[in-house]
Amino acid sequence: MDVSDGHLAGCYAPQKLKQMLYGSNVVEQKLVSCLSGPSSRAFIVTGNSLATKTPLIRKVEDILTPPRHAGTFSGIQQHSPHGPLQEALARVQKDPTIDTLISVGGGSPIDAAKSIIYHIGTDSGRWLSHIAVPTTLSAAECTDIGGTTMSDGLKKGIRHPDVYPAYILYDATFALHTPPHLLLTTAIRALDHAVEVQYHPSATWIPCQVMALNAVANFFLLLPKYKENPKDEDTITRLFLCAYASLGSLGQNFKGSVGLSHTIGYSLGSPYGIPHGVTSCMTLARVVKLKSSMNSEGARRIAGILPFIGGFPSGDHRKDGEEVGTRIGLLISDLGLATTLTEWKVNKDQIDVICERATGAWMPGEEKLARRNEFVLAVRALIEDLY
Repeated sequence: MDVSDGHLAGCYAPQKLKQMLYGSNVVEQKLVSCLSGPSSRAFIVTGNSLATKTPLIRKVEDILTPPRHAGTFSGIQQHSPHGPLQEALARVQKDPTIDTLISVGGGSPIDAAKSIIYHIGTDSGRWLSHIAVPTTLSAAECTDIGGTTMSDGLKKGIRHPDVYPAYILYDATFALHTPPHLLLTTAIRALDHAVEVQYHPSATWIPCQVMALNAVANFFLLLPKYKENPKDEDTITRLFLCAYASLGSLGQNFKGSVGLSHTIGYSLGSPYGIPHGVTSCMTLARVVKLKSSMNSEGARRIAGILPFIGGFPSGDHRKDGEEVGTRIGLLISDLGLATTLTEWKVNKDQIDVICERATGAWMPGEEKLARRNEFVLAVRALIEDLY
């Protein structure tokens, strides 16, 4: 959304998604129809836990049948480290008959599939189709961005519209195998998306911000229900749709990071081995309060969330925005998801490092005090509060 000369204006550039399919057993019913043709050959990208501790990967292999199943790589790890990704890439590069990647799992397998497609496409011009079968609510399937963790612990990103999944299959029976704590923390990650797109300059009012607002409202309704009964497939399906609504309409015109909560989360995630769902549990409520207190436009947009989560606007945007942060914090606490950097064994001597990564502006040392502006100091105080 862009406001110019007092008039609302904007541009929405849709991603290249062909279909988003949802419901129990949708993988069994629809996966084959998502392939490009009867001779299509698909390679599965997933993680070890799904391959060895659940029947899901064998099920996908059986659905494909041997002629269509070109292989499976199950070595993708959390935050998609560079080494395993290179192994998977090499296997796909060796087989020119592969025309489709099927990513099964959370954000790491989905990101890995995007990176494989990107490297093969940019190197040879052979762009593979991508079918995503998420088992968490991270919404990684909803962007054309992929991240790989390098040897220094930092992520290197790729972006291209052709890595976006052609098909997304949200199957509640697959999420039944996801540990409830993991599904809940990734739901907070999706809530993080939905909140931060409210003040993202590239997010259009329609469809992005409106869909995301409805996602926020439904997360507040559905997450307590899921915690009470994690086997309810209708609730899981609705949570998948909320995850899609949180980020799926951001579009190709999206630029930069989603927002400060995400930026701090990236600074905490791969360098310290903390899942991004967990980082959002730590950062989101605090960032909402910070932005509400420091930025009048940010406060106005955040305050717009309050009626969607059961609050009554007072007309004071700062006060209402901070109330949104309070309610998000209470939701996270009530779900049993509150945690600290101390619990994740991140030493306090890392505060300056985290702050510099998150802001690009932190300069340790007394002689650099003049360069520490109010915003950077506020971010540092927020990071200190994570302990």
